[in-house]
Amino acid sequence: MKFVDEAYIDIAAGDGGNGCVSFRHEKYKEFGGPNGGDGGRGGHVWALADVGLNTLVDYRYSRRHEAKRGEHGMGSDMFGAAGDDITLKMPVGTIISDAETGEVLYELLTPGEKLMIAKGGDGGFGNLRFKSAINRAPRQKTPGWPGERKNLKLELKVLADVGLLGMPNAGKSTLIAAVSNARPKIADYPFTTLHPNLGVVRVGPEQSFVIADVPGLIEGASEGAGLGHQFLRHLQRTRLLLHIVDAAPFDEAVDPVAQAKAIVAELKKFDPELHAKPRWLVLNKMDMVPEDERAARVKDIVKRLRFKGPVYELSALTRQGCEQLMRDIFQQVAAEQPSLDDLEVDPRFRPVDGEVG
Repeated sequence: MKFVDEAYIDIAAGDGGNGCVSFRHEKYKEFGGPNGGDGGRGGHVWALADVGLNTLVDYRYSRRHEAKRGEHGMGSDMFGAAGDDITLKMPVGTIISDAETGEVLYELLTPGEKLMIAKGGDGGFGNLRFKSAINRAPRQKTPGWPGERKNLKLELKVLADVGLLGMPNAGKSTLIAAVSNARPKIADYPFTTLHPNLGVVRVGPEQSFVIADVPGLIEGASEGAGLGHQFLRHLQRTRLLLHIVDAAPFDEAVDPVAQAKAIVAELKKFDPELHAKPRWLVLNKMDMVPEDERAARVKDIVKRLRFKGPVYELSALTRQGCEQLMRDIFQQVAAEQPSLDDLEVDPRFRPVDGEVG
């Protein structure tokens, strides 16, 4: 299925039903009084974060979504039924914003999260509502209120703990296939990855994290060159970036250090906050470097990059060095998990004296 991470939709909540003007007519009750009921409320439009979805492709071809209107009120004190709600299932990580102003309205960040994105109109009042001591036979009623209507932009940013950076053919797809359950396309030509791939890495019982592979970047990606600029947004929610560098390029004229610097520059142009995220250097394809040259090759790359963070040597193809890297990543991700004190939690649900209230 084609990966779609942007879509535009029009939504309309249901209008409220109209109120009713009616009077009771029964035998021996000539003036039975008003009994016109209220109209029912219109249906709401909800957004649901569904873990079973990973694209917005359904909304690329189905743009208009309307909830049912409420039924009108009737006589005999009968209120109109509420209109049926509709629920739009979206991938976790979807940002919902106003298509005209660009204002972010909602974010679906938690699996199963459900948000009302368009409120149905309230039903109108029937004449039963207007009965009073001085108005025994009211003939007033009100129409139902219109439901909300919105033009929305849907944007998907995948939720992952770790993101992979690197030039095309640096070995990102091979790495994510070696350490996780993801099965991306792998080939010996550039741009085999055309859309983000997510994989779950398990390092032990109940110990796992999510890793994301995006299409390779090239110089000028932030201005639209290549494919990577379309998917840089998917790295904005990661906690750690792995910069994959091909330590043994087939073309001897290719300088891995120059390529690595170009990617760092593209990150800074696209989003300074993304550039400031923790970044580890991973030198891949070390199995293709002669053993007596490996230490000098690594030292040269690190020195020319002036890299100060953690450096790992591995071979994604043979999986040498992958296990240790994944364990270190898990420790880093687990250490950054927010505690209860760091979250804005309703005081009613905070632990009190060792118990949850």
